[in-house]
Amino acid sequence: MAYAALVSLLQTIEEFPGPVRQITVVLQGKASCLLGILEDSSRKSSSSIKPLDGKIRDASFEAQDIIDTHISSQALSKSAGCGVGSCFWEIISALQDIFPAIHLCQTWTDVKGLQKVIDEFDSILEDLSKVNDGKEEAPGQGSSLAAGSSKSAPSNKIAVVGLDPDMMHIKDRLTGSPLKLDIISIVGMGGIGKTTLARNHYNDSLIEYYFDTRAWVVVSQDYHIKEMFTSLVGSTREVGDELNQRSIEELALRLYKNLKGRRYLIVMDDVWDTKVWDEVKRFFPDDNNGSRIILTTRQSKVAMYANVESPSHQMSLLSPESSWDLLRKTVFGKKDCPSALEKIGRIIAQNCKGLPLAVVVIGGLLSKAHDNKQEDWEHIASNVNSIIMRNDSDQLERILYLSYNSLPHHLKACFLYMGVFPEDKEISVSQLIKLWVAEGFVKPLTPKSFEEVAEDYFEDLSDRSLIQVQRRSSNGRVKTCIIHDMLRELCIKEAQEEKFIQVINRHIRLSPQGRNNQRRMSIHSNGLPYIEEFEASYIRSLLYFYNNSLLESQLSSLPMRCRLLKVLDALTIHFREFPIGIVELIHLRYLGFSYRGRVKFPASISKLLNLQTLIVLRGSNLYLPISIWKMPKLRHLLFTNGVFDYPCPTQVLGKDLVVLQNLQTLSGAINFRCTKNVFEIMPNLKKLGVSYIHDGHTNSSSYEFDNFIYLHQLETLKCLFTAEDFEAARPSHVNLAFPPSLKKLSLKGFKIPWEKMTIFGSLPNLEVLKLTEIAFEGSLWEPREGEFTKLKFLLIELRSLEHWKVNPEHFPQLQHLCLCYCFKLVAIPFEIGEIQTLEMLELYECPDSIVESAMLIQEEQQSMGNDGLRVRVFSTSDYVI
Repeated sequence: MAYAALVSLLQTIEEFPGPVRQITVVLQGKASCLLGILEDSSRKSSSSIKPLDGKIRDASFEAQDIIDTHISSQALSKSAGCGVGSCFWEIISALQDIFPAIHLCQTWTDVKGLQKVIDEFDSILEDLSKVNDGKEEAPGQGSSLAAGSSKSAPSNKIAVVGLDPDMMHIKDRLTGSPLKLDIISIVGMGGIGKTTLARNHYNDSLIEYYFDTRAWVVVSQDYHIKEMFTSLVGSTREVGDELNQRSIEELALRLYKNLKGRRYLIVMDDVWDTKVWDEVKRFFPDDNNGSRIILTTRQSKVAMYANVESPSHQMSLLSPESSWDLLRKTVFGKKDCPSALEKIGRIIAQNCKGLPLAVVVIGGLLSKAHDNKQEDWEHIASNVNSIIMRNDSDQLERILYLSYNSLPHHLKACFLYMGVFPEDKEISVSQLIKLWVAEGFVKPLTPKSFEEVAEDYFEDLSDRSLIQVQRRSSNGRVKTCIIHDMLRELCIKEAQEEKFIQVINRHIRLSPQGRNNQRRMSIHSNGLPYIEEFEASYIRSLLYFYNNSLLESQLSSLPMRCRLLKVLDALTIHFREFPIGIVELIHLRYLGFSYRGRVKFPASISKLLNLQTLIVLRGSNLYLPISIWKMPKLRHLLFTNGVFDYPCPTQVLGKDLVVLQNLQTLSGAINFRCTKNVFEIMPNLKKLGVSYIHDGHTNSSSYEFDNFIYLHQLETLKCLFTAEDFEAARPSHVNLAFPPSLKKLSLKGFKIPWEKMTIFGSLPNLEVLKLTEIAFEGSLWEPREGEFTKLKFLLIELRSLEHWKVNPEHFPQLQHLCLCYCFKLVAIPFEIGEIQTLEMLELYECPDSIVESAMLIQEEQQSMGNDGLRVRVFSTSDYVI
């Protein structure tokens, strides 16, 4: 965790120079140098830094503790001081800028502490210099897991369970069209069965007969190019020690000659890097004779790089039934399972969460159990995850840890952080990214924002099959994800050893060694009594996934015990009133909690000058003070129902208020004032969610929706309009104007006439449009040509719409059309089916005539050879926008 610790330290130094600027400048230089070395070691697959990782981490922690404690002490003294005392602190602060030699006693202590860290950094740099003097191996020439004859494919075909669809699909691609050389990529997480699937095809008698020659090579993370070619050449025709005497160029040429004119099958197992494919691809001839290459990898980008024309084969987890079938065969072979063990055996299989390697490892453990006693099986069933990681699971640990150890330094902390979430939790990617940023894991990369860099981190972890995408939003972006239980166990185990995260639940208590050095605590059950057992001053993050009646009162002690806290996620705890002590946690970057009833934030919330993310959920209205506009580092404000106090126009850019340059998200605001002056406070807002309750009297011009155009960076807008009485008239002639940057727009309840749709159709970057509950009013919609040029997703929930006239040029990029409760619409325009990009028609509670028209469109497209259009029909209970 050295990398994450250094990134966080450098961010802290940049924000707060520390007790003495000169010494923190030196500290900053040393930390930057070490960070550069870590980044370089990731690019070179160097292992020289690993033995020093813990020293760098601990020294970085110590420096950050000194600086943060110094800041807290000064803030506490200033807030407690008054009269002469307060003035004294201001004078000292001013004098320190002019005469650096003037310090308080505490400052001298801080200086000595920072100097100690600098000395430690110097010592580490010296050690690294000694290690790197001629001892580093060139990239790609590592010594571990090199390809070679010792790793050739086993000769026997092994039994597989649950892979029948995969087997049929791969076999069809191996022996079917096209005749040109085809690269078949099998992608999935470690232990999911990629190698097993490839091996069973490789050793299949039909495949052996079909291909003139075959070759198998295990590439792995650290590969030798020469040994890779040696293995391939030896598999195709030649064997003998003389191959080792040949150069890489000679071996590559020999491989090409051995394959030329023959129908061949090459399996490249466990490919980690696109460079591998660049090294070998030109030596695989394409004679248009049906030759094939199977490539297995954990990384989607590798698969896409090798073959952009054909889709990769994504491995799926086993079903519960297939898991049990595999477990039964692993334990008993061809024998029957005793009936007394079948029920508990099925539970064990299900607890393996569909990962074949986990099932096999547990099966091996059960096969060694004494006389297959039921109590042994029950014990394993209740502890399957921890047993896999703790007992004789070298194979599983080696494979899973290989994925983890191969991560570049900047991804390791992000991956281990997945362990803070409860088992099987569906994780919001948006929340995860905000947490990564608040934790200081993300290194800024101009011109990208912290969040954009964090999204790149997430995609990288997903490509490596370490995180599984669960759901996507309407614009195709990942909405939620999950992590397999086995990988989560790895995260928890490694994070605890790295002093990174401590998970507390009913089964885990802090070890004596862990009570004084854990930086992050994740509470999954009633773990608060344990807080008294550890040194809370070390804690930087507290995340609660548990709630009971005692938590609200017990959390009141946090400001005194965890003064350096940066992340507090207490969304599971329902407060009855604002926890006032939280405003003393001046280092907070992320704050999330829930509440009951109405809550009014105190003006002192502005003391949280470092706060980046504020999430407040549930309850009725939340009243926010004008001081919320004085918090310059705010990046995300998310509420269920947020009511704002507003500055007057003369205050907007005055000395008491700041321009919230960093604010990107404002969601859940009620009756928000869309004035130009208010929008000037948040010029870089990207996502806005607002709702309005019309009283039946307010003039339409007072809403000022045409001022949205001043939000020049806005990409997502959700604007909901309701009336106190549903039948009451909405304000007519509402003026609307949007910035050209808008990509996603959701409207509800406006009763806009269809003639104004051209305002929306002319938006040059609009990709998603959702129209619900009388957003538009009228019976006929006839789009104009040249509109909606980039629209990909369209949702219509309009009960008044009867006729819709369309031609394919109106929506040239449309991929997904969703119709809901369109009771008066006669039929889907037949021309919709002629849109070449259309992939999905979804219907929710629509009349039979609409369903029939959708089916006719699908049949017509199928008759023309377009099998890509799908139609899905749902009932009311399925409808979620």
